[in-house]
Order: sequence, then structure tokens, then C-alpha cells
Amino acid sequence: MASGGGREEEQDGMSVHSPCKAPPSSASSLRKVELELKLLEALAIYPPAKLRGIHRHFVLYGLMEYLQRSFGRQFSPSDVLKLLDRFYDLEMLKPDDEDGEILNQEEDFCLPQSYFVKEDS
Repeated sequence: MASGGGREEEQDGMSVHSPCKAPPSSASSLRKVELELKLLEALAIYPPAKLRGIHRHFVLYGLMEYLQRSFGRQFSPSDVLKLLDRFYDLEMLKPDDEDGEILNQEEDFCLPQSYFVKEDS
């Protein structure tokens, strides 16, 4: 009976409790790690600093496309933002009210007078 108990704890020459052998439920955690790695690769192309400015929608779309091509499945903007929230404080990336005011300011545009002066040769 002692050999039967030892057989239960060994599979393919490894102990069931061996740290080298991944637990059965780690397949989802492996996919999670792979997803995080792909997101970090995408951030090399689409920098997170631009998520704060007027380009934030384009950067978010680029991150979505990168992940969709990498994994062959759809990602929503909220999926990508949830992934980003693991690495960054997304509250800091939200636009300030001042940013909106600056973008909505209108100024009259006119060309400088030097543009209209013809050079005599």
C-alpha cells in the first residue's frame, strides 16, 4: 500500500506538488500573463502618455487593433482600459476641465504681414 500512495504523488516522474508543474487552473493565468505581455508590447508602439491628450481615442483604437491581431479575437475599449488599469492609474489619464477649455478656445487667424510683402529682385 505504501507504494500505491507514492504512485499517487508521482506522475511522469514528478511530484504532484512540484513547483515545476503548473497547477491545472493556471491555464487561464498563463493566458492572462500572455495578454499582459502583448499589451506591454503594444504600449511600446502606442505610448500611454498620449492617452491623456487629444489623441487618446486613436491610441486606444491602436491598442485594441494590436491585441485583436495578436489573439484573433475582438477586444472592446473597456477591455483594453481594464488591462491598462493593472499597470497605470487611469484616473490620472482622464482629461481635465482645463484641457477642454483650451481646445474650445477660438482665435482669429491671420497670416503675418511678411507673407504678403513681395521681395524685389
